[in-house]
Amino acid sequence: MHPEILAQQGYTSVSVGDSPVREVFPGIRLRPLWTGENGAHANVLEMDPGTSWPHRDVHEPGPEEVYVLTGTFHDGARDYPAGTFLHAPAGTWHVPATTTGCTLFLFYPEG
Repeated sequence: MHPEILAQQGYTSVSVGDSPVREVFPGIRLRPLWTGENGAHANVLEMDPGTSWPHRDVHEPGPEEVYVLTGTFHDGARDYPAGTFLHAPAGTWHVPATTTGCTLFLFYPEG
């Protein structure tokens, strides 16, 4: 076998545009990208301008990691522009919102 073929074993890939979309709240859409055997998962979250989560988003059972792909994300306390990485430990919370609209990459390493 060729080494380049071996390097691909176990890889998972998905185009965000091909991922199923589910509206979780008005103007807020979730696109699942990957789920691991231990419950870890990755998603893309799209928020239209002027939208917000209707309640606290508590990070349970584990942490949440966020990378702001586009727009400006507001966590209830401050704004984070595109290119910002956030790590929220388990048990913390925020109230996601955006005035500009934003797209986020979300990763949950512990489910």
